[in-house]
Amino acid sequence: MGSDIRVATNQAPLLVGHNIVTGDRALVEAVTRHASESVVEDLAGIGAEAGSAEAREHGMLANEHHPRLVSYDRYGNRVDEVEFHPSWHWLMQRAVGHGLAAAPWESDAAHAHVRRAAGFMAWSHTEPGHGCPISMTYAAVPALRVDDALAKEWTPLLASTTYDPGLRVASGKLGALAGMGMTEKQGGSDVRANVTEARPTSVDGEYTLHGHKWFTSAPMNDVFLVLAQAAGGVTCFVVPRVLPDGSRNRLDVVRLKDKLGNRSNASSELEFDGTVAHRLGDEGRGVRTIIEMVAATRLDCVLGSTSLMRRAVNEATWHTAHRSAFGSLLADKPLMQNVLADLAVEAEAATALAIRLAAAVDNSTDPHEAALRRIALPLAKFWVCKRTPGHVAEALECLGGNGYVEESGMPLLYREAPLNSVWEGSGNVNALDVLRALGREPEVLDAWITEVGQARGGDVRLDRAIEDTLGLIGSLLGDPAAMEVNARRLAGRMAACLQGSLLVRFGPPEVADVFCASRLGTSYDGVYGALDGGDLHAIVERATPVVA
Repeated sequence: MGSDIRVATNQAPLLVGHNIVTGDRALVEAVTRHASESVVEDLAGIGAEAGSAEAREHGMLANEHHPRLVSYDRYGNRVDEVEFHPSWHWLMQRAVGHGLAAAPWESDAAHAHVRRAAGFMAWSHTEPGHGCPISMTYAAVPALRVDDALAKEWTPLLASTTYDPGLRVASGKLGALAGMGMTEKQGGSDVRANVTEARPTSVDGEYTLHGHKWFTSAPMNDVFLVLAQAAGGVTCFVVPRVLPDGSRNRLDVVRLKDKLGNRSNASSELEFDGTVAHRLGDEGRGVRTIIEMVAATRLDCVLGSTSLMRRAVNEATWHTAHRSAFGSLLADKPLMQNVLADLAVEAEAATALAIRLAAAVDNSTDPHEAALRRIALPLAKFWVCKRTPGHVAEALECLGGNGYVEESGMPLLYREAPLNSVWEGSGNVNALDVLRALGREPEVLDAWITEVGQARGGDVRLDRAIEDTLGLIGSLLGDPAAMEVNARRLAGRMAACLQGSLLVRFGPPEVADVFCASRLGTSYDGVYGALDGGDLHAIVERATPVVA
């Protein structure tokens, strides 16, 4: 009897109904290690909602229906507003409500940043674009603390768990969102080349801005940290969208960027002409002031890329566990199992490092933790974000042609994958920041040595890699001419050693073994799925989602 061609068979069901948090064993172990089991229990609700069919549908809709710039209202008044699809607001309301914006800075909980980091990673499975305004809101608070008055004005609103969209005076809102404007057409990452001018008014600390910003995301946010040239040099300013009298501040949204990915999120070009701004910190100290915001957004770049990896692994292992070819399940094919295990190990290593960084934020008053955060952030930002595009591409291929179709969700992940390596400093910028930290702050190298040293003797390949890396550091610090050209090589080695040390100390033996053999040993062949031995079945089984 012939089959009914109108009914599909041998197709993997939609991956919904699983818990993104409790189903991720690497995440659960990391959060338990750096926080507690009660934090995992607290995050279970986020994980369940993030893995629901409703959340998946809203994520797809937010990307299908792009933001729309409305420059003028029906009467011809300049309004500079951006309209978003209702699914964007659904996602934002829950992200803010789950405390993923600036809530940790106002929390008395001992592990607030670890909780928030794990929640951010889990919720980003729904759709990564709306994580941008959430991340910038989280990151604004440490920079605002330079000025007590501005911090007191804005922090309670940014830390609120109430999503209150729309352009209204801040004092009348239940919650607010923050953004940042650093780069300009002529300079990009070289913000000291900025030409936007800040002119002081007769009011102490108040200026007007005249110029532009080339890449400012989430222009509907309530307040922005902006760099501009004052008389004393590059200075940081707080720029509200709406002034205290209820009038709109002069922020002209010239156009929205037509981006490769991140399409649910509006990224804009702005122009200033008499825009009211309040100085944050001293004139000429703008880069130093805003760098705390940059550090926090770099952490979220690592969290976001790790989330993309984990979502990609989920989709790949789920598909191959339900799809048969040539007489058996794809997941049981030795070569496919090799690929899946390799992808899973990469995601586990990223997860271990990401949560370790969040723990360093929780313990930032400890000198070792502060120094480790200083060096490990650019290391992780360089390494994890740089590894993500290839990882997601390989996971997409596990679904074959099905993965190349928009409905699978994999093309969304693929377009998003390069983004975090570009934003908040490209790979080169972060690799050079590693060199800068090593050259100027000797305590950061001590912190890295102490951290990786805690795994000494656990794996001979890790021990050898640490020794080789220390030799490379010594040779480069003694040869300034060779430092810059080798910056990526050094950053990659230091990051891989840090990941390896965490897995050797805390990870399952089969995961640590494969990582050290393939990333630190001599058997790496440059592609996923070329592992030479190891308990691959156990690694894949550990990574495969379980639907209730």
